[in-house]
Amino acid sequence: MLKDNSNDTLMIQCDNLVKIYKTKDSEVLALQGLDMNVSSGELMAIVGKSGSGKSTFLNMIGGLDKPSAGRLFVDGQNLFKMNNKSLIEYKKKTVGFVWQNNARNLFPYLNALQNIQVPMIFTNEKKKKENALKLLELVGMSHKKYNRLAELSGGEQQRIAIAIALANNPRILLADEPTGSVDKHTADYIVEVFRELNRTLKTTIVIVTHDMNLARKVNRVVSIQDGKISSEMHAKQDYQQRLDSISLFSDIHDEFTILDRAGRLQLPHEMLEKMGVRDNKVMLEYMNDTIVIKPAADKKEVMIS
Repeated sequence: MLKDNSNDTLMIQCDNLVKIYKTKDSEVLALQGLDMNVSSGELMAIVGKSGSGKSTFLNMIGGLDKPSAGRLFVDGQNLFKMNNKSLIEYKKKTVGFVWQNNARNLFPYLNALQNIQVPMIFTNEKKKKENALKLLELVGMSHKKYNRLAELSGGEQQRIAIAIALANNPRILLADEPTGSVDKHTADYIVEVFRELNRTLKTTIVIVTHDMNLARKVNRVVSIQDGKISSEMHAKQDYQQRLDSISLFSDIHDEFTILDRAGRLQLPHEMLEKMGVRDNKVMLEYMNDTIVIKPAADKKEVMIS
């Protein structure tokens, strides 16, 4: 039976998270001390360029990859201390995953209704068919319940994939580029599905995306750069008022640059280019309760004896 997943706790607590991928010849630092909290019932997006670490972070929350260092709690569970048995239970009951590639979500020889019931095989859930029908209705696909993968459009497959991810009533839904392979009209519909799920079930939803149209329709957008959070954007307006407006992305969110524990921050490359910063040196001044950042002046060194 579908349940309300809301509570007053943090769903994700991430402290100084590090991930190092080792190969025979080198090491790649995918996450470099990432700090992030996600509240229970939150609908948020993570953005960043390819290689920034956003998908690595999503995979760690999903129990698909292990952190190298730091602290990571999801729904009060310490992912660092999980054995294989605990991790299997975690992936079955705590998280649901929606992939961009629909082939990872659906069995092509099963129809939509049967696909949604597959994850329920591993539970004691009664009335599996009844609950699967409710999920189909929730994602607007009741009319395609007997259709197989080849008989569904890309957008329809993705909506079925969302229903599959919700089959075991997970505490958190993770979506990796869920609108990456569909047209704008279908992408808009998928975004509305996520919003409706978040509103009705209070499921915590974390979306990794390049789609700014999707990102502008959530209350919080976190930008990851070089394995750390560089900035956050929080909605200015009331949720429904903002969604009804046609304002630009920058007009509906306040953007905040994030300081790490050592007081360091990341400045966007576009901003540094506009400032004319040509190397790794800038000048700081404190003026009228404001920190001013300027390009380093071209001055000769003066030796004082």
